[in-house]
Amino acid sequence: MKKRTIGSSNLLVSELGLGCMSLPTELEAARSVLDEAVNHGINYFDTADLYDKGTNEELVGKVLKEKRQDLIIATKAGNKWVSGEESWTWDPSKAHIMDAVKQSLRRLQLDYIDLYQLHGGTMEDDAEETIEAFETLKKEGIIREYGISSIRPTVIDRFLSTSNAVSVMMQYNLLDRRPEEYFSMIVEKGASVITRGTLAKGLLTHESMVRVKKANGFVSYPQSELQQTVQALSKETNDLQAYALAFVLKEPAVASALIGSRTQAQLRESLTAYDTQIDPHILKKLVNITKQHQYEQHRL
Repeated sequence: MKKRTIGSSNLLVSELGLGCMSLPTELEAARSVLDEAVNHGINYFDTADLYDKGTNEELVGKVLKEKRQDLIIATKAGNKWVSGEESWTWDPSKAHIMDAVKQSLRRLQLDYIDLYQLHGGTMEDDAEETIEAFETLKKEGIIREYGISSIRPTVIDRFLSTSNAVSVMMQYNLLDRRPEEYFSMIVEKGASVITRGTLAKGLLTHESMVRVKKANGFVSYPQSELQQTVQALSKETNDLQAYALAFVLKEPAVASALIGSRTQAQLRESLTAYDTQIDPHILKKLVNITKQHQYEQHRL
């Protein structure tokens, strides 16, 4: 699998990364997916302390610890579970981040984290304090690099402009093209995009028509327009998943496209799609189908 560098860092990651939030919570089931990913050249794994109240980090740590030197492991902080409740609060303070990283290291069984990300952000945050925490961790060798997971352009711009962040994680796919207008800004500031929601909740897979019937719209698409758009995309190709991955990876700003897989079979579908030969003419048709919707949204 091809690799790309994240921003101005030395982190070389596989073009497909595994978003670990979808992993099953049972160890051996999770192991089967993680091992399959490693065996097929995926070296980038993304988790967060929020996922399953830390259980996700524990599973990733147990399975990947022996292969650690060959992998890039990323996690996130900023959300704090409320004790005794099924809810969490937002806490980007230095005190919380400095404590959260210790807990993540313990669960992941790591001495350091390759990429540590702020798991959200608002313009009301004390960004200077948050960045100070990340810079301290970097100087101490606890993390190699840091970034932010956000879709808010003002938050992203401020974070990148006042820090040495190298990555921005955001939803980006053929149906959600909002981030495109921010790509040049992100690249100019020495960072790369890491995509989540790459397959749009399965709307861009072979199950597209099944998923679209269950969806109540998607982003700016109302249900009726979503169904029409997915049908139009599906008429152009029988390999929509392959083109969905190719669409994201054609962007130089993108360092890695995260895919979520609950089973080996789901992961293999994405791996097969990644290896599929793409017809650039068909890809252009698909791009134009969703470009029209994007244009109309800007006019509203």
